[in-house]
Amino acid sequence: MSPGWPVYDDESQYRRIVAYLMPGETLYAVYDCKGVGTGFVGITDRRVIFYDQGMLARKRAMVSLPYQHISAVAVADEGVIFQSGEVILLTSFGRFSFEFRSPDKADWVHRFILGQIVAPKHPSPSTGL
Repeated sequence: MSPGWPVYDDESQYRRIVAYLMPGETLYAVYDCKGVGTGFVGITDRRVIFYDQGMLARKRAMVSLPYQHISAVAVADEGVIFQSGEVILLTSFGRFSFEFRSPDKADWVHRFILGQIVAPKHPSPSTGL
């Protein structure tokens, strides 16, 4: 992982996400969201994990979306590229929308997730895996 990772908006949100990481999972970012339903989103090398404030299960819950279940990622277009803070995920579980506090964060999340779902899996030069 590069120096400076993970990045986060709020240390208490970061600590909440860390508690749900799997062994060996790498956390890159925890970003606060605005709007109804989602409190914050964590981006790892394996999944998107977010705190749902009762929109899905009528209870507060930490929700995981593994990348293999994400079929599309979109960024809202308000007429100017990457001026929106909203990222939309289409998954086998349904549609999820996250409104980040800045377009830069939405852009990074969009590009990272896109790379996870469309990048071909090449063998590592050092391990052959």
